[in-house]
Order: sequence, then structure tokens, then C-alpha cells
Amino acid sequence: MIPFSVLDLSPIMAGSSAAQSFRNSLDLAQHAEAWGYNRFWLAEHHNMTGVASAATSVVIGYVAAGTKTIRVGSGGIMLPNHSPLVIAEQFGTLESMYPGRVDLGLGRAPGADGATAYALRRDQTGPDTFPQDVVELQRYFQTAELGQQVRAVPGVGLNVPLWILGSSLFGAQLAALLGLPYVFASHFSPNELMRAIQLYRSRFKPSEQLDKPYVMVAANVVAADTDREAQRLATSLQQQFINIRFGMPGPMPPPLDNPDTPWSSSEQAVIDHTLRYSAVGSPETVQDWLKRFIDQTQADELILTGSIFDHQARLRSFEIAMEARNALAEQGVLASV
Repeated sequence: MIPFSVLDLSPIMAGSSAAQSFRNSLDLAQHAEAWGYNRFWLAEHHNMTGVASAATSVVIGYVAAGTKTIRVGSGGIMLPNHSPLVIAEQFGTLESMYPGRVDLGLGRAPGADGATAYALRRDQTGPDTFPQDVVELQRYFQTAELGQQVRAVPGVGLNVPLWILGSSLFGAQLAALLGLPYVFASHFSPNELMRAIQLYRSRFKPSEQLDKPYVMVAANVVAADTDREAQRLATSLQQQFINIRFGMPGPMPPPLDNPDTPWSSSEQAVIDHTLRYSAVGSPETVQDWLKRFIDQTQADELILTGSIFDHQARLRSFEIAMEARNALAEQGVLASV
């Protein structure tokens, strides 16, 4: 049975606050743990008024402290924004506090616009040196070598598991070369999904961390008791992506009362392309969609994200998704993946 996990951005809802977003994230993580989700990851974004998880390692620590068994981590840390040593120290600290529960997913994009990226690190060579930075980060988690002058304390010897995140073929090739697990961000960048998975699996080289390829694939899920209600809830996510694409980012808007409200042709194009891999509907609809998606990707794990304006509706959506997984497992659908 393949595991299901959660990707959270600590979304800030219109009329709410970052403080409430963090409380909602913790509550979601606690429910996800009880429902049997495998991981709870948070993503780094900056200068976005609709996302509260900018200080990602801090929020991970908050979630880890409020849960007991679920793995916690980053989906991901945008390494070009940081010194590898600092990230090693942060996640070495998390691993020391919550041993055996911490994942470090790494992305190559800055997770911000150009001006914000400059403000974060100022040196804009980060994306170009991403492979070298990943290797440097790995070394900080390994046993220190004789005479090694710089060590991550805490961090050295902890072997925090690294993951490579990507939405293009670059990340797939790097993950394969380094023998690391790979996550494809198909929840917002669907174009290269199948090519990236095939490339990663065909070029994978075993490593100390991983002896065979391991692919986790991201998808949106907006589930409710009826298709109509799920479609209504999904209009918040649709509005948010349209606003971002057309340069008007902001807090997550409430859903539209009428999900049939017509979009302009350019808006519909954004929705159809960006949100292509989205399970929206009733329990039966979502279960059918997840089965087809798993059949298509042959993923080793799914990581689901679901930005829904109402927190209780968001909880119910993730509960339905796990119920769908369990139903598929009982049918033997997931056992052969």
C-alpha cells in the first residue's frame, strides 16, 4: 500500500492572520497523524501575503512539537536562498529534537521574485551551484572526516534524509545521479511529470541513502461530500492561482457562491494547465481520480496539498482522501504499485 502524505503552505486566508494559519497547520498535522498520513511537509515561500511558512524550519519545529509519530519536513527548503551549513545546523537541530522523524526536501528555485531573492541572499549564483550545495549539505550530515575544519553542530553524523524536489528534468537527473528520492511538483507544474519520472528511474544510481528509485508525486485534492460542494470549495484555489499568474497575489479568497461562474479564456487556460493534476469532487470521484493518477505515475508515494478557505472543510477533504486510499488498498489497487 503506497503511503499518502500532506504538503502544507500554512495558507493565510482573507481576513485572517499568520498566527491562525500556524494553528490551522498544527491542527491539520495532528489530524493527518491520526488518519495515517506518512509525512507532513511545509514549503518555503517569501514575500507572499497568502503563505505563512516563510521561516520553514521554525514552523516544522512547531508542528513536530505538537505531533508524535508523523514524519515532518520541508517540501521544500529553497537551497539557493541559504548557506548549506545553516540548513545543516537547522535540520540537525530538528533531528536532534525529534529523532527519526525529520525529512529535508530541497528545491532549486528561490521561491520568490527577483527582488526578494536578492534580499534573501544577494548572491544570485545559488541556482547555478545547486548540485554542489546539495553535496556540501550531505557532507555536513555525515561522520566528520579527520581534520575537517567546518562541521554542522548539531548535524554531523545524523544522516538526515535528503530529497530532491523538482518540476523539470533537471531535478530528476540530479536526484538520479546522487541516488536520492525524488518529488515532482505536478500540483502546479504538470508539464514534465511523466518524462521526469521515466528519466529519474532509468538513470538512478544507488547510494548510501537509497538502493532503488523512490518517486513521490504531488497533487491537489479538494474533496467534499458532493461534487458540487467540492467544486465550490475549489474556486478559492482557482482564484489564488489566477491572481498569482496575473500579478495580483494576496491572501486566499473565499470560495465563489456559484462554482459555474464563467472565467475568461485566459483565466480558464491558467486553471486547466496549472491545476491539471487535481482531485476535485465527492468521495467516489476523488477515489476514482486517485486510482487513475496512481496507475498513470506508478508513484511510490503521493503527497497531497489542498488549500481550502474553511479550515473544517479542509480537514474533511484530507479525511476523504485518506478514506479513498484505504478503500483502494482494500480493493488491492495499491498493493501492486
